[in-house]
Amino acid sequence: MKDMTVFSAAEAAGGRLVNCPLDLPLAGGVIDSREAAPGLMFCALPGERADGHDYMCSAFEKGAACCLALRVPEGVDGPVILVDDVAAAMARIARACRERLDIPVVGITGSSGKTTAKEMCAAVLSRKFNTLKTEKNFNNELGVPLTLFRVGPEHGAAVVELGINHFGEMRRLGAMARPDIAVYTLIGRSHLEALGDLDGVLRAKGELIDEMPPDGLVIVNGDDERLAAWQPGRRKLTYGFGESCDVRGSNFRARGTEGSELTVAARGQRIELSLPAYGRHMAYAALAAAAVGLELGLSGGEIAAGAADYVPVGRRARIVETPSLTVIDDCYNANPDSVKMAIASAAALGGRLVCVLGDMLELGDESEQLHREVGRAARDAGAVLLTTGERSRAMGGEHFGSKAELIAALPGILRRGDRVLVKASHSMAFEEISDALLKLELK
Repeated sequence: MKDMTVFSAAEAAGGRLVNCPLDLPLAGGVIDSREAAPGLMFCALPGERADGHDYMCSAFEKGAACCLALRVPEGVDGPVILVDDVAAAMARIARACRERLDIPVVGITGSSGKTTAKEMCAAVLSRKFNTLKTEKNFNNELGVPLTLFRVGPEHGAAVVELGINHFGEMRRLGAMARPDIAVYTLIGRSHLEALGDLDGVLRAKGELIDEMPPDGLVIVNGDDERLAAWQPGRRKLTYGFGESCDVRGSNFRARGTEGSELTVAARGQRIELSLPAYGRHMAYAALAAAAVGLELGLSGGEIAAGAADYVPVGRRARIVETPSLTVIDDCYNANPDSVKMAIASAAALGGRLVCVLGDMLELGDESEQLHREVGRAARDAGAVLLTTGERSRAMGGEHFGSKAELIAALPGILRRGDRVLVKASHSMAFEEISDALLKLELK
């Protein structure tokens, strides 16, 4: 929170100060009282399961500088900024934080691959700048403010992930982040229940453009036909493997579970990249990062070194070798396009492939058809297909009534040396299956 005090935060939020020294500096914000610490503002969000106001005393005990709240509960005597709506106040303070920044802000969006592209861009930019990036899954209307709150005077760049599932959300996120550079990874079949079709997905994601400065740059996946044809009303660069892409990849070489390599051609130079992650989708993230890096003045050597620093986060295409299996733990989230891409990448590793797949949510009327399509992709790849979840019945393969039943059946299905891909929508909690696979010992 660059140059932000309790007074300036209250002024931005339109709030009223209680027990607050006006010049009290703020260094960030949290919504979990367990993460409260000196210099941080605890945002007391009301909720169905828990009310943040019940944890204000706990936040102050941990040293919180102040609380952003609807009321002052009995027994609370620390500094409080009183507002009518905590989430809306967070957004207003985030916009004020962004206005204080004179560093490049990169926004990452798309139907899939956002987190991978965000991590790759941050790894590359960190070779030149002290780069702040979105942590965890903080890419929504609560997470983006928390990210912007963390930007301090020590940072030279910020990479902010922007995720939506309804019309209007991107406009609100964009009003906070106001990226100088926007990266679009893919327009795919996700959140169709609310967005209707692929054109609707692009319209919803495209709301970001109006919130960018007039001289902002839009970097898009040029191998995505909708993004390639799109005229965003801002300067545009494309990346991909197509001949017309401004930042073009070639000579993609898979090195199995060790990673991959590719050549990047852009601005009259060739950059050789060695990525510590497998799959062609990683190459696209690297190309996006190279485009961002070149725009912000990084050398080819800096881009190559940054891409080599990439580390997968969470359960996104994480490969774990056990004595019995190769587990491809990609269960953080799923949509039809990302699952088909994951199947293709896993099949390229060689060996017998077993796909453990679950429901893909928010697909609307096309849900059954899209689940069938994913099942065909698994069979076409020669994979053994195991599914659980009501919607995933349409995939075919061997279906189980519960995760527990599937886990119990694994020892009788799997063989030593199998490659096992685990993927489903986040709420399916397939990490239980991944964890069971990691513990499984086969004879």
